[in-house]
Amino acid sequence: MSTRQEQFSGTKEVQAHLSFDTDALARLLGDAINGFEGPITVREFKGGQSNPTYQLVTPSRKYVLRRKPPGNLLPSAHAVDREYRVMHALYGHVPVPETYLLCEDLDVLGTAFYVMEMVEGRIYWDVAVPGVSVEERRAIYDSMATTMAQLHAVDYTAVGLEGFGKTSDYVARQVHRWGKTYVASETQRISSMDKLNAWLPSHIPETDGACVVHGDFRLDNMIIDAKEPKVAAILDWELSTLGHAYGDFASHLAPWLIPSVDERISSIEGLDLPALGIPSEEEYIQKYCNYMGISEIPNMDYYRAYTVWRLGCIYQGIIKRVQDGTAASADAPTNADIVEQLGERAWEYATRAGAT
Repeated sequence: MSTRQEQFSGTKEVQAHLSFDTDALARLLGDAINGFEGPITVREFKGGQSNPTYQLVTPSRKYVLRRKPPGNLLPSAHAVDREYRVMHALYGHVPVPETYLLCEDLDVLGTAFYVMEMVEGRIYWDVAVPGVSVEERRAIYDSMATTMAQLHAVDYTAVGLEGFGKTSDYVARQVHRWGKTYVASETQRISSMDKLNAWLPSHIPETDGACVVHGDFRLDNMIIDAKEPKVAAILDWELSTLGHAYGDFASHLAPWLIPSVDERISSIEGLDLPALGIPSEEEYIQKYCNYMGISEIPNMDYYRAYTVWRLGCIYQGIIKRVQDGTAASADAPTNADIVEQLGERAWEYATRAGAT
């Protein structure tokens, strides 16, 4: 069986149902990007389940194109326009690719898309970060915590993101959104998920303050610099909005929280963390708190339950798209066993937080 790193690294030929007219694209980019010259050779990136992402190779440089998938889509999903807006605003403040063009004219490729620079570096689909020294691995994890704190410290009004989302009730909005998504994508009844759907909305911690949140801040959504152990670019901003830092950070903790149920899902469970140079959950939480200037994150067991439940909702959506024939990846999961195991783990955290 191939490793997660082998499965998702690099590019492949574009799947037939995700192909498009490269000549039409080249004409548009020639008008929109200074110095652009065709022709374009297109490859599809292997990773990702939601928005198909392509490498565009021209005689002089490479670009990346990210688009909505074709077909019937869930409401508010695949928001490439929001991805473009937040990266455009954050460029120069946190490590993100430079963006060049957002196109919502469906006559060009059939779905909305945007084009950005291709940042050279390394993408690790395996949380064990294979092939590096213990010191470099430790530095990469430290850079992730630092970069997330850097994002949460951005003044969203100063970078033009006022109105990008509501500034209150972030976790409540997330719980409501993903609960609705789960119900719309449900393929079988799962008791633990049903219990969480009832318990989470009625036990949301009180929070104040707002910041830019990524919504899916994980190792394989980052490019690590080709030479240094640091984050060179944060990718996949589809779930970004204005919200609360604790909910965003808790979602980032997922590899420490989730069971090792499938090679497609990154889990730290079972790894020898000290030998690898990977911090424990407690150590990593403290790293983030130190960078944020806080002593602790209150109500962590609620946030743990929310994080694992939310991942279950996301995978249920992927499973539903497989059944509907709109999944972007041929490697997408096809049954709800993964969701059931995530639901059980989330309910364990919920019971620690007082659920009965």
